[in-house]
Amino acid sequence: MAKILMVIAALLALQLATSRVVWASDPSPLQDFCVADNSSKVFVNGFVCKSMDDVKAEDFFTYGLDKPGNTINKLGSNIRAVNVNTIPGLNTLGISMARIDFAPRRLNPPHTHPRATEILTVLEGELYVGFVTSNIGQTNRLFTKILKKGDVFVFPQGLVHFQFNRGHTRATAIAALSSQNPGTLTIANAVFGSKPSISDEVLAKAFQVDRKIVDRLQAQFWMNNNN
Repeated sequence: MAKILMVIAALLALQLATSRVVWASDPSPLQDFCVADNSSKVFVNGFVCKSMDDVKAEDFFTYGLDKPGNTINKLGSNIRAVNVNTIPGLNTLGISMARIDFAPRRLNPPHTHPRATEILTVLEGELYVGFVTSNIGQTNRLFTKILKKGDVFVFPQGLVHFQFNRGHTRATAIAALSSQNPGTLTIANAVFGSKPSISDEVLAKAFQVDRKIVDRLQAQFWMNNNN
């Protein structure tokens, strides 16, 4: 009897965990729209709604996505995000987008979007893209694809992914994301650029390298990002 109860308890726990995963997304809207009131001091999961009397067409509008982004930087890429911070009318609608420009042979480095799945469409050029799975068994599988103009690729929510311009001309892509505010966690920034810094000993053990190598990597990261 005790074993049966333990099995039932385990199944219930699994069901609850699965339910949380299934329903982990932006909240569904309960009205036509909820334009973000950026002046409100009230902190909620998302943004407080602006009064309907104060809503105007500009709350659902932005411009300039036709213009190439400046790729003169360390990574040689530029991301123009169009999310709830850009268009207040996206609040509660569970969607956003971005334009990504790449200089030749440059990249959008490995990163995750903790709150969104991403679907990428190449408008110009050729990209080498991929994502890594969570540890299925003992393996983190890598799925990659070379994309040309008009090709589309999906990056599942929360998984590490990247895009690299493998060509010798500029490349441009449009990304759509399943959150009004998907968030971006760039792996190198998180590991080597956190404030305060992660312990050298922790990183050395995690990457299974000497602490001197970690010190060198952290110093190189800070030099590259503070010049």
